[in-house]
Amino acid sequence: MKILYGIQGTGNGHLNRARLMAKALQVCGVEVDFFFSGRASDAFFDMQCFGQYRVMPGLSFETKAGRVNIIETVKSNSATQMLRDIQSLDVSGYDLVLNDFEPISAWAAKNQKVPSIGISHQAALKYDVPKVGASWFNDALLNYFAPVDLALGSHWHHFGFPILPPFVDVAADNTQINAQILVYLPFEEADEVVSFLADAKDYQFVVYHRFKPSQPLPEHIRWFGFCHQGFKCHLAQSIGVIGGGGFELASEALALGKKLLIKPIMGQFEQLSNLAALQLLGAAEGMNRLHKPTLDTWLKAPQPAPINYPQVADALVSWLVKGEWHNPQILCKELWSQVDLPAAWLKK
Repeated sequence: MKILYGIQGTGNGHLNRARLMAKALQVCGVEVDFFFSGRASDAFFDMQCFGQYRVMPGLSFETKAGRVNIIETVKSNSATQMLRDIQSLDVSGYDLVLNDFEPISAWAAKNQKVPSIGISHQAALKYDVPKVGASWFNDALLNYFAPVDLALGSHWHHFGFPILPPFVDVAADNTQINAQILVYLPFEEADEVVSFLADAKDYQFVVYHRFKPSQPLPEHIRWFGFCHQGFKCHLAQSIGVIGGGGFELASEALALGKKLLIKPIMGQFEQLSNLAALQLLGAAEGMNRLHKPTLDTWLKAPQPAPINYPQVADALVSWLVKGEWHNPQILCKELWSQVDLPAAWLKK
């Protein structure tokens, strides 16, 4: 079996899921070429597991002060270039196109009539799961941004639908630091993050951000550029996570039993919906701006019990290799049977 695996590069969550899939595909001896879009080629990091991968511009969104900037998003994306890239990508030599919400490879597979299977959190939002800001535009985005023959969604809870559990690869750390908090707010201004955390001096904040603040850092705030392994280490050691509304980081926090404080990108349908799901499940606190009173209250909250999600990537690759793609419900049911969800979730 020869697979092209198209991956959306705008969020690190897509990359983390692809890393797990890459390992599982290699174990099964599947020949895979990796294709990325949505991020400049020099902005990717820790990509060794993908070998000689390919990158095209694709589509992305621009933000300012934690909110989607529609004007800049339109300016930074070229529909003409997108169409050219779809036409130039030859997928005819592949048995299957795997897709993680990546539009170029999805549309190339559709146009060239190559079978395609989507693996993404976005696909779960096609079901009647908790959502905020649902509209005809967002429905169209879910259905036509990266169309596939079969869409497999991933979520923290199945909500009664054929949805996969989240893809997580975490290990508990016995050296947990009782007052350490991991902070990942990549779409907020760096100086505003510092100001938000400045008064909580009884805690040690480990912040990952692509930009450095212009002001001096207080002693209780440490600042890091992104590093995959360093991030995972700090996550395992921390008692809580302050993050955006992305899916993968929250998944890892739930699996490790870390309390969550979420500040989604305002105007971003997926992130707002993620917060709604977490709040329905009682798994996170939320804020629509960097609000110090909310932080103070959340810091005093207890840690939840960890959720032992299964190795979804291994099971999914075994299922793919068998070629029985017509019935994903059996795969989903088997994986959820291995999860001991919190009692309060079972009624959701």
